Amino acid sequence: MDRRWEQAVEANPALFDGPTVVCAGASWKDPETLRLAWYRATYRLFLLRRDPEHGLPVPSVFVSVAQPTDDGRLLVGRGASSTSHPGAWQLPGGTMEPTRTGVALDTECLRRHAARELVEEVGHVVASEDLELWTVTRGHHGSVGVHFRAPARPADALTEQYTRLVAAETAQGRTPELDRIAFIRSPAELGELGGTSVNVLPVLAARHAVGMSS
Repeated sequence: MDRRWEQAVEANPALFDGPTVVCAGASWKDPETLRLAWYRATYRLFLLRRDPEHGLPVPSVFVSVAQPTDDGRLLVGRGASSTSHPGAWQLPGGTMEPTRTGVALDTECLRRHAARELVEEVGHVVASEDLELWTVTRGHHGSVGVHFRAPARPADALTEQYTRLVAAETAQGRTPELDRIAFIRSPAELGELGGTSVNVLPVLAARHAVGMSS
C-alpha cells in the first residue's frame, strides 16, 4: 500500500493522504432505517482497490448534493485533475471524514458535511437543515453514497457564485475542485457533455428527471 501511494504521489503531487471513512457493512434496522458500520483509515488504503495481487473492495462513504435550478435542471461539475475523479462529471460532494471521538457519524453529520462541500465546490451557501435526504446509493467497490437535495436556485445565480469561487481560489494559488459546471435535465443531456462521469451519476440524473416530470 505504501509503495503504491508513493507512486501515486509522484504522478500527482496534489494527492493528500487525509483521514477518511471506510464502510464496514450496511444493513436495514427497519424499513425506514439503514445502518452503516464504518472504520477510520486514510486515502492510501483506497489504492488497494487497483492492486492486482492484494485487491480489496475498500468501500468509501461519501455525500453529495443535488442542486436543482428553478427551471428544472440539475447542477453537475467536472472533477479537476487534483481530485480523486479527474475529468469525471459528478454532483458536488465528497468522501466523509471520521468524526471526533464520542461524536456520532449520523444523518445530521452527513448533512452538515454535504452543505460544506457545496460551499467549497460551487460557492453556494445553504443551511444544512434545508438539505433534504434524497436517496442512498451503493456503487463501485460497494461504496455508499448519501445524497441530499437542496432548494432550487436560478442557474444564473449559481453560475455567478461558482465564477466568484474560481476567481478567489485562483487568486490564492489553489485549484478549484470542480473545473467546470453545467446544468442538465436528463441522463441523455449528461451524455452530451462528453467525457466520463462517476458511476452513480446517471442513476441520480434519471431520478432527478423523474422527479421533475411527476
